[in-house]
Amino acid sequence: MQANYVSADEAVSHIQSGQRVFVQGSAATPLHLLHALARRAPELHKVEIVSITTLGDMGIPHPGYPESFYFNSLFVSANVREAVNDERGDYVPVFLSEIPRLFDQQILPLDVALVHVSLPDKHGYCSLGVSVDIARSAVKNARYVIAQVNEHMPRTHGDGIIHLREIHALVEAHDSLPEIDYGAKLGSAERAIGRHVASLIEDGSTLQMGIGAVPDAVLQELQNHRDLGVHTEMFSEGLIDLMEKGIINNRFKKKHRRKVVSSFAVGGKRLYAYIDDNPEFAFLEIDYVNNPYVIAKNPRVVGINSAIEIDITGQVCADSIGTYQYSGVGGQLDFMRGASLSEGGKPIIAMPASTGKGLSRIVPVVKPGAGIVTTRAHVHYVVTEHGIAYLFGKNLRQRAYALLDIADPQHRESLEKEIYTRFGKR
Repeated sequence: MQANYVSADEAVSHIQSGQRVFVQGSAATPLHLLHALARRAPELHKVEIVSITTLGDMGIPHPGYPESFYFNSLFVSANVREAVNDERGDYVPVFLSEIPRLFDQQILPLDVALVHVSLPDKHGYCSLGVSVDIARSAVKNARYVIAQVNEHMPRTHGDGIIHLREIHALVEAHDSLPEIDYGAKLGSAERAIGRHVASLIEDGSTLQMGIGAVPDAVLQELQNHRDLGVHTEMFSEGLIDLMEKGIINNRFKKKHRRKVVSSFAVGGKRLYAYIDDNPEFAFLEIDYVNNPYVIAKNPRVVGINSAIEIDITGQVCADSIGTYQYSGVGGQLDFMRGASLSEGGKPIIAMPASTGKGLSRIVPVVKPGAGIVTTRAHVHYVVTEHGIAYLFGKNLRQRAYALLDIADPQHRESLEKEIYTRFGKR
């Protein structure tokens, strides 16, 4: 089937003021199209942008366009954080797994979808590549679909295959995909956390890794494990070495045996080349991947997620710093619950004990206005560089003292005073 291309400027000329526009995220952020849309900023008013995590300089969040675009974010990333926290945007609290329902049920009807796809094959099929997640539902529901077609976008197997018939405008692009090297950000705290978490992982476990340096630190500590599987909403480059050594082989998974199941991926050129046309990976829609009951069917699921802060009873704040919206609910609770329902599963919150500014992440109470992403009833394991706290089945006093033992030593005296005042002695 012949692909007919138009310029980016011509393609985005279809977008009108007041429309709601979906933007594909992660390493598939369609920057070529977004820069063309930014050039139209003076003539547009209140174009609503909906997306999860996006990467790169999109152009449209520029503070010089205060009336052109409105960022109604479903997960806040660094490039829109300033806009979301002022009058140019807002945040929709929602589980990542439920976002497709917002599109399918026309709660957030989509006028236009901007996506980033692989080259079409001889049958006219493209792939949504490294970001299938909510993009598949957006393509299905948007009234008009504009696709940036790029030879650098990997062709991934799974739910992300779309035909040229589903696309209204095609635009050629040759940009390299955004790259992130989480392994380069590992410090002594992350490496110590990695060792502690790895000690909880049994052979034959199924892994879920959140975003950031800690999951990569964990993967580096699994060199002596065997027969691991992966069912995760996202992954990065740390997976490749374990797969090449046969440590990750997905032998004992109950769902999609022998395949890594994910919904999106972020890394570097090595990762993008490795997943290209690789049948060992299944990139599936997020409402399936993040369904706790699907997750729980796998054996010994280990869910590894992080937090901004956690209070002494185990409440996890992972999406805001007080009232400042930092990220989003995402898939943390889906996997915390899925892991806890899995036979032999272990839901883990793993984080450095202190922030980069030296503030304790384990606190008497979360900051005023902070959002609780994971309730204290969902939390089983909390890991810092100072050790492992097991909270499941413990009362509030026991939880507080268990968390005290893994807090930054510099903050333990003040924390202990607060715990004693509230709960009494151990």
